[in-house]
Amino acid sequence: MSRICELTGKGIMSGNNVSHANNKSRRKFVPNLNHVTLMSEALGQRYRLRVSSAALRSVEHRGGLDAFLMKAKENELSMRARLLKRQIAKKTAETGSSEAAA
Repeated sequence: MSRICELTGKGIMSGNNVSHANNKSRRKFVPNLNHVTLMSEALGQRYRLRVSSAALRSVEHRGGLDAFLMKAKENELSMRARLLKRQIAKKTAETGSSEAAA
C-alpha cells in the first residue's frame, strides 16, 4: 500500500538527520495517514479513504468532503477521489437543473 494521501497527494519526502556534530544521514518524512470514513451529502453515502491528518483538517475547514473535492485539483487526487469528484459534480448539476425547472 502506497503512503500517499488520497485527497492531497501528499507523500513521502526525504531529507537528512543532522547531528550536533553536523553529521548527515538520510531519512524519510512519512505523512500521518489515517483510514477515515467521510460522508458525501450530495450522494448520501459514506466513503472510506486513506487521508493525511492535514487533509482531514482541510476537509473540515472547507465544509465537508463535497466542498473539498469541488475545489481540489484533479492531478492531486487519487483515481478513487477523481471518480468521486465526477459523481458529485454530476449529481449537483442534476439537482441544480431540476430546482431551476421547478
